[in-house]
Amino acid sequence: MRAGIVGVSGYSGMELARLLANHPRFSLALAISDKWAGDPLGDRLPVGTGVAGLKVRPQADAAAAVAGLDLVFLCTPAEASLALAPPALEAGARVVDLSGAFRLPVNEYPRWYGFVHPNPELLGRACYAIPEAGASDDLRHARLVSNPGCYATASTLAVLALLRGGIIEKDGIVIDAKSGMTGAGRKATEDMSFCEIDGDFRAYRVLRHQHTPEIERALSLAGQGSLRVTFTPYYLPIRRGILATVYGRLLPGRTADDAAGAVRAFAEDRPFIRAAKPEAIRLSAVVGTNRVLMGADADPERGVAVAFAAIDNLVKGAAGQALQNANLMFGLPEETGLDGLGGHAP
Repeated sequence: MRAGIVGVSGYSGMELARLLANHPRFSLALAISDKWAGDPLGDRLPVGTGVAGLKVRPQADAAAAVAGLDLVFLCTPAEASLALAPPALEAGARVVDLSGAFRLPVNEYPRWYGFVHPNPELLGRACYAIPEAGASDDLRHARLVSNPGCYATASTLAVLALLRGGIIEKDGIVIDAKSGMTGAGRKATEDMSFCEIDGDFRAYRVLRHQHTPEIERALSLAGQGSLRVTFTPYYLPIRRGILATVYGRLLPGRTADDAAGAVRAFAEDRPFIRAAKPEAIRLSAVVGTNRVLMGADADPERGVAVAFAAIDNLVKGAAGQALQNANLMFGLPEETGLDGLGGHAP
């Protein structure tokens, strides 16, 4: 099946090109980027000979170039995805969008993204999908899939394990999540320069990060009803990886063993989720893979439970989950092209 990437020069697009280059059922037939236009993909990325000669085309060609493709990945800002998704769908391709263009209810866009959504009808047809949260049945028939954000993926899964296990109350959930700098994208700004981030650690977009309502919506779609979370993101002075820590009010009678057992039960029959003790959860165990490493503990005396989820923000948090969703869209095992990602150590 022929696939294309629009926005291949961004971090998510680069990672997706790496994954598609070795996929047994999708062939990378189109790469779009103004920044790399005219260059062979192999001159820009360490991809295999099968796609190294593929010429990168400018974004102005995108609407016409998607003709004949089965699948289009949009690794573009939200405003660009809003313009690019309709012509790709009209050309007969199925679309996985990695931006925030189709993640929230229409009324949430002015506050969290700063614009009025221009296509409510298409937004209503988009399938928001974290496969492990229960969206896999809808994916098989979806034409447009909204791929979740990196923070939202790690945070939702950690919260969901505790809620489905009956470990915590729905009120008072607090999420504290740290991300490597690739989560900020390839921005040449002073704040993102090496001298500004090296050896530093800071919170950002406090109480106004767009993944806050996304986490709440993801939990609602996963059957948890309407709830509110407090979410704080941080930048880590590393390249990649996210560690999300979730704090919740322990339900009466629940123990540390119950919390750990809830994560083990949540991980059953989910090929990318691994349960571990909290002290064993680290980014080095997931970077370069599509895995989610999770664990939980609880203190009945203090009435608190804590859950952890570690992911690679560019793989499970972006390109890997996009490919996982695409596999399910086309009736393939979700692990296809992803189960061989072993990461690296040390």
